[in-house]
This record gives sequence, structure tokens and C-alpha cells, in this order.
Amino acid sequence: MKRRLAGFLLAATLALSGAGEALAKTILFVGNSFTYGHGSAVRRYHPERVTDLNGEGTGGVPALFRTFAEQTAQDWQVSLETAGGQDLAFHLDKRAARIDRAWDVVVLQGFSTLDPASPGNPARHVAAALRLAEMMARRNPAVSVRLVSTWPRADLAWRPGSPWSGKPLAALADTVAAANRQAGEGSSRFGPAVPVGAAWLRAIEAGLADPNPYDGVAYGQIDLWTWDQYHASAEGYYLEALVAFGAITGVDPRSLGPRERAADDLGMNPAVAARLQQIAAETLGMAGVATPTLRKR
Repeated sequence: MKRRLAGFLLAATLALSGAGEALAKTILFVGNSFTYGHGSAVRRYHPERVTDLNGEGTGGVPALFRTFAEQTAQDWQVSLETAGGQDLAFHLDKRAARIDRAWDVVVLQGFSTLDPASPGNPARHVAAALRLAEMMARRNPAVSVRLVSTWPRADLAWRPGSPWSGKPLAALADTVAAANRQAGEGSSRFGPAVPVGAAWLRAIEAGLADPNPYDGVAYGQIDLWTWDQYHASAEGYYLEALVAFGAITGVDPRSLGPRERAADDLGMNPAVAARLQQIAAETLGMAGVATPTLRKR
């Protein structure tokens, strides 16, 4: 009798455990070095918290997303598939077999200038985004596909020889955002774009971040770019992750607070972490939204 009762309790426990896992939402991040965190400690940040479909041991922005989720009682199974220096067409042509599955949310981050061979031209980016969205929808008709509108590059804005030289810093970010709007108009599969570039510009306008690292970073400000002034610093990737988290989950990033775990792990100034959370919330239009209470741990 006791043995049968023990077996029943074990079966019930396993059933409940399986039900909990079934309720977890799945999210896939597809992108490049802007997704995996090149040039900062974010690249190898807690890879065990996510599933790297390439098996490269990458944590990146997806691991930050997962860490935020854990702190706000959000149950997400997070996966990523990334390749440095590649655009969306690469993932469609070379990695489709790895990503062609049923996902609840798919986040697509394209090349920083849209087309490596024709900077600023949206055609290749838009076509690949549309095909990826359709592929994901065949697996899960309810999938939400989100395009990331990336940040401006200081190296292209402040140094001569690029299509964005001498133009306002916002020009490249505006170019990418416009391409994502074009893709969104071409398919109902897309949810609102993730406005990372707009958040960077807001941080600069607010005086938190320095707009031109080539003339030195002003005292009291941070550099959102890393040493190559192309990729992001830890603070820049942190802001990217905050915007993605708020945009996708609807949770106000300010609820994480100045002692947020990932910021602390990365050695970030708590005051800077809080201001970046504020910038993300303002960019997402959450400034007037009440912040939820964090689950105690």
C-alpha cells in the first residue's frame, strides 16, 4: 500500500512539474555580435541560463533577458542562434534547420547597416525578415516576431568615409528603424519593433551617455559603445536587454531596481543601472505605468 501511494505521489509530482514546463513561454533570439555581446563581458554571461543552438557557450543579451525574467517571476525558456558579422539572410539560408521550430516569440536582429554589401539598402533585410516570419508562422501561427531597431555606430558617424559621416548621430538608427517599419507593413506576423536605437539616443539626450567617444567621454557620463566604438559596452548591451525585456514581456524595466542581479554581476554602478532602466521605460512609454513588486528570493 505504501509503495503504491509513493508511486502515486511521484507520478503526481512529475505531472505537476510537466504542467509547469508546458506553461513556460519560449523565445528565440536570432542575430549577430550585437546579440551575443561582442566586446564585453556580456558575451559569456551565464550561458547555462540559455540554450545556444550553435553550441558555442554564448550567454549574451539573451542571458540578460533570462536573468531579468527570473527576477520578475516571468517563466521563459530562452534560446539563441547567432553568427558574427551576418545579416538575416544568412540565418535564413544557412541556419534554417536549427531555428525552424515552434516558438512563442522570435527576436530578429539584422546587420547594423542592413546590407553589408550595400549599406543602408533595406531590400535584402526586409526580404529575409519576411521569409523568416513566414517560416516561424508555419510552425506556430500565433508566433510574435519582433525586429530589433539597433543603435547608431559612433565609428560611422564621427569618422570620415561612411554613408553616415557628417550626418546626425541618429541617422543610422533611423535608417534601420525605417527598414523594420517597412518589413512590419508587409506582414501581420510582426509585433512592434524593439526600439533599442531610440533608447540609446534618449540616453544621450538625457546626458547619461556621451555622444562622441572620439573626443573623450565626459566626466559623469558613460560610453554605450565598447573599445571599437561600433559594438556596445556592457552598459549598452544592458540597455538593449532592458528594452527587449520590457517590449516583449510588458514588465516595466524600472521594477528591476538599482540592485538588479545582472548589473551587479557585471560590476555596474547601481545608479547607472537604475537610470538605464528609466531610459528603457521612457522609450517604451511606460513612464506612467505602476511598477510590479519583485518576487523575493
